[in-house]
Amino acid sequence: MRYLITTLLLIGFNLAFTQVIRKELRLINTVDAYNDDALALLEELVNINSGTMNFAGVEQVGFRLKEEFEKLDMKTTWVDGSSFNRSGHLLAETSGGNGKKILMIGHLDTVFELDSPNQQWIPMDSNTVKGPGIADMKGGDVIILQALKALHTHGLLKKMNIKVVMTGDEEYSGTPLSLSKRALIEAADWADIALGFENGDGNPMTVNIARRSSVAWEMNVTGNAAHSSQVFKPEVGAGAIFEASRILNDFYIQLAGQEFLTFNPGFIVGGTEVSLFENGDSGKAFGKKNVVAKEVTIMGDLRCLTVDQQENAMKKMKEIVANNLPGTSAKINFKEGYPPFAPIDGNYELMKLFSKVSEELGFGEVGPVNPSDAGAADISFTNGLVEMGIDGLGMAGKYDHTINEIGYLDALPMQTKRTAVLLYRLTR
Repeated sequence: MRYLITTLLLIGFNLAFTQVIRKELRLINTVDAYNDDALALLEELVNINSGTMNFAGVEQVGFRLKEEFEKLDMKTTWVDGSSFNRSGHLLAETSGGNGKKILMIGHLDTVFELDSPNQQWIPMDSNTVKGPGIADMKGGDVIILQALKALHTHGLLKKMNIKVVMTGDEEYSGTPLSLSKRALIEAADWADIALGFENGDGNPMTVNIARRSSVAWEMNVTGNAAHSSQVFKPEVGAGAIFEASRILNDFYIQLAGQEFLTFNPGFIVGGTEVSLFENGDSGKAFGKKNVVAKEVTIMGDLRCLTVDQQENAMKKMKEIVANNLPGTSAKINFKEGYPPFAPIDGNYELMKLFSKVSEELGFGEVGPVNPSDAGAADISFTNGLVEMGIDGLGMAGKYDHTINEIGYLDALPMQTKRTAVLLYRLTR
């Protein structure tokens, strides 16, 4: 009797396992069947200029994708971006059952504005296409859509809890971030799992289990203007440029070399008079070689792997700034920015699940991107809100943010298949 029960259980298990395999094979075959449609849509989207500040173009891309999500019986919303001076965001969602809640993240905008020479889809060979945003990240947007389309075709999507957020300002965030990223943060607060479809380091055999933060800072240094022959006297002091140099050197001495921490002064103006232009990224200074400098303005960024590392770095930088040379003063202001996407255990677990899918589909093992090689991205705003997350699931390519950006067409069906099967397994 015990043997019979065991045999029946094994038969039941094998039948259930076979059903799972059959469903996954159907998903894979469906992705192949729809791949020509996916490529046609990708070409259409790449040929629409959606530089961040081309609000009409970003909206056009968003509404084109909105049409496609609605074909999957998903509820769609366009979030107007006027409150944060950007075009807006596209949201799509579906709910059914009690499975894990999954957030899928993309973005509609590119770095290529209307004045860029990079404006259209140009085939380079049978597998390589040059085009604005093909890898970063219109390819990733199409992967999201096509994976959900495969699930919808077999009646699986309606049993899942999925929210898609495609922002319209990932490349150049609107302000304030509390409004710009509200839809994304609210979706992350709802979700258990976050999947980002940026193209990572361009290698489909890696994913991002962590991303460093990106915080801008501005430092203003003042001194006493005087004839250079009087420098260092008690009533004059060291001057603003010496003080700025002291601060930057102490930053380097006390903080450089810490793993995953970088800080960079990318812009500096100093002299008797300093003024910044309206864009905030350029300015002018007036001074003479025989005058002690009165003002210095420095702008830079700070990147860290964890919140603790960021808070400690900010504290140390403030301490250094406050330890002024005679006759000088300095202030540093940290602006709101992208938080770190910390490498929690759940992220490694999710990477392993994705790698297992990849290996079983014959695509090979997937490993982590070194966080030092990854910039900030929208998935960063899920930090501390989801149980697990990975990024870099988008389309493979190279030369992002340059007029030579390319994408590899064979990565589109591969990434779509791996995503569709991963979603199926995560939500079972």
